Amino acid sequence: MSRYEAVIGLEVHAQLKTRSKLFCSCPTTFGQPPNSNTCPVCAAMPGALPVVNKKAVEYATKMALAVNCTINKKSLFARKNYFYPDLPKGYQISQYEEPLAEHGYLDIRIGDRTKRVRIVRIHMEDDAGKSIHVTGENKTLIDLNRTGVPLIEIVSAPDMSSPEEAVAYLKELRAILIYLDICDGNMQEGSFRCDANVSIRPKGEEKLGTRTELKNMNSFRHVFKALGYEIKRQIDVVEDGEEIIQETRLFDEAKGITRSMRGKEEAHDYRYFPDPDLVPVEIKDQDMVKWKDELPELPLEKLDRFMKEYHLSYVEADLLVSDKSIANYFEQVVKLYNNPKEVYNWIQTDVLRELKEKSVTIDNIKFSPENFASLLTLVQDSTISLKIAKDIFPELFHKGLDPRKYVKDKGLVQISDDSKLETLVDEVLAEFPKEVEAYKKGKKKLMSFFMGQVMKKTKGQANPRVVTELFKKRLEQ
Repeated sequence: MSRYEAVIGLEVHAQLKTRSKLFCSCPTTFGQPPNSNTCPVCAAMPGALPVVNKKAVEYATKMALAVNCTINKKSLFARKNYFYPDLPKGYQISQYEEPLAEHGYLDIRIGDRTKRVRIVRIHMEDDAGKSIHVTGENKTLIDLNRTGVPLIEIVSAPDMSSPEEAVAYLKELRAILIYLDICDGNMQEGSFRCDANVSIRPKGEEKLGTRTELKNMNSFRHVFKALGYEIKRQIDVVEDGEEIIQETRLFDEAKGITRSMRGKEEAHDYRYFPDPDLVPVEIKDQDMVKWKDELPELPLEKLDRFMKEYHLSYVEADLLVSDKSIANYFEQVVKLYNNPKEVYNWIQTDVLRELKEKSVTIDNIKFSPENFASLLTLVQDSTISLKIAKDIFPELFHKGLDPRKYVKDKGLVQISDDSKLETLVDEVLAEFPKEVEAYKKGKKKLMSFFMGQVMKKTKGQANPRVVTELFKKRLEQ
């Protein structure tokens, strides 16, 4: 057991889903040809003046409200000065002394416990461009399409003490952004990314240790691995009698380690000052009321409701709620087929398996909730067996087919006719006399063997309930 504890704070950057950039009308579409989404404003041509995007202010405020922040009715944009080739202005437009929102919190769940993580501030800023290092050539290309894309930075207090807590916080934060429909949460494309400030201290100590900043983590798995490695590295350094260096470190995903990138900057290194080209952001009371009223049911609220309304366990509700589209799909099916546990079981096994195998989301699937409910009803009323339903599910799901029509056209309707099934049961018993004797002597597990023989003869179409009753009747005579 280590005598040290980790102290973790996260700085999350979320790209807002506005159609245009933060200070100009250029589109924010991802994946366009290099430098095609640019204009004199975002390319920083002399004399070009920025104008703030009102929709970005709305989205940023909604996120701040969702995580219980105090909204500052007046906030200021500032220039954050640093040099980098993909930053055409030579500074980033951000917020410093007077941000959009402060003093919020987010409750997260880790296993069976809940923890509150304080949110220090949320502020708006524009994104930088992208440097493309050409493999095998001594040159770097610059793409300014991302320059000026609106971001919010969500800064937590150093309230987390393990990689598990950090990942739980990030997942909850990402889920809220997606539920609000203000960020797509795509970590691979950089729409949702984070930097982590990590330090260690002896357990029971109040004073914070020297921190390092971790960058280049583009998945929850990478965040978990990078934090775990960095905490262990710092403990090893201290126990070797050396001092932690305040620096920025990169996560090397191939080796699973962090490595030094540069010395860590402080706020004064950026020489912040109010941007003279932008007026203060002032939020009107009527806008605040309107935006607050428009907030949807958030993930934790939905999770609690699913547990109470549908009698799901925490694990079951959490699996559904973690994906907004899956949660909505579940509810739509349950409205038509009122058996929440059964619907959950199908989603947890068959639906998620098919989505993973085809690398698609539920939003891309043509199989409507009506079709899903129809399939489950076919099993419930014994029109088809559960085995047949499972067998045909992948094709129905991906092609969006009508289950009733499909079953009828393929001749898959379950055989429940006693006279037909009696004949088959008698055939099986005649074919396997040794197994019959063994069953009568107490080997009751052979019932599944007998059932399998009938299913083989009927290609899975025999009604298992009827067949079971017939076998018991015959074997007990």
